[in-house]
Amino acid sequence: MGAVGSVVVSLDAELGWGFHDLPEPPAKRVESGRRGWSVMLELLDEFDVPATWAVVGHLMLESCDGVHADHPAPPGWFDRERGAWADREDLRFGPDLVEGVLEADADHELASHTFSHVLFGDPKTDRELAAAELDRATEIAAEWGESIDSFVYPRNDVGHRDVLAEYGVSAYRGRSPTRDGVRGVFDSTVRDQSLVTTPRTDEHGLVNVPASLFLFGFEGPARTVAESIWTDPMLELARRGIDEAVRSDGVFHMWLHPNNLTSERDDQRMRSILSHLERRRSETDLTVETMGDVARRIQRSRGTGIDGAAGGVDGQATVRSN
Repeated sequence: MGAVGSVVVSLDAELGWGFHDLPEPPAKRVESGRRGWSVMLELLDEFDVPATWAVVGHLMLESCDGVHADHPAPPGWFDRERGAWADREDLRFGPDLVEGVLEADADHELASHTFSHVLFGDPKTDRELAAAELDRATEIAAEWGESIDSFVYPRNDVGHRDVLAEYGVSAYRGRSPTRDGVRGVFDSTVRDQSLVTTPRTDEHGLVNVPASLFLFGFEGPARTVAESIWTDPMLELARRGIDEAVRSDGVFHMWLHPNNLTSERDDQRMRSILSHLERRRSETDLTVETMGDVARRIQRSRGTGIDGAAGGVDGQATVRSN
């Protein structure tokens, strides 16, 4: 068969922090964060799929004063924590959920999603703020006895990669070949665009493990119509990406937020995807890796001509999917 690629699953684990800066957070998804987190842990264990859990550092705290006086955040950044969500500890803290990741049967990777979901690519995010976010997240992880090897940018807004390198990060999830999940459906079905990517080392020594497919990029009425006359488009794309990884030596990197699982229909999408992955893994040499696994593999290949240098991505368009 020749070379066989691998599959990576990454999750942006954020609870309320993924929406705290929005004027009107989407209530259904905000309230689905804990449910989806638990469902994904169960499914990943059931199918023995190790995943990269990119966790907002604040969730690993037991409590806080809500002030964060030493944090160089812009004015108003923590207003929702201090105000509307002051009594919603279930949205602001999640040490029980993080423990679930670390104690799971599947060998998950704990990665960073910053301390408070700051957008690193935002022009208003200076180096001081980026460093403070990563410093605090790394500090909290160390208190848990964990180190941070991989990083997922909030809303895929890439920036300050030099800060990641300074803090010992090895890998980050880079931009997707398509701008968002809806265009991903169009490009991949109509234009037959490849879903497999090639991780490479950038000029900072970081391994860019690009996203291939956001698994909840085709929702709402369009999804309902598509399922009524055909099938779940995202399920078909995920299956195709997994099959393509079997035939290649690249990486199919699919990602989601736990809060995307708002109903049993969403649970079934993930169960079907992981079931297909399990079947293809049993039939072939296909492997499942975490982002950290990919980085270590790429780093071992340095000097062999396998690894290449990827150009900077800070100047490229970014993918923003809440």
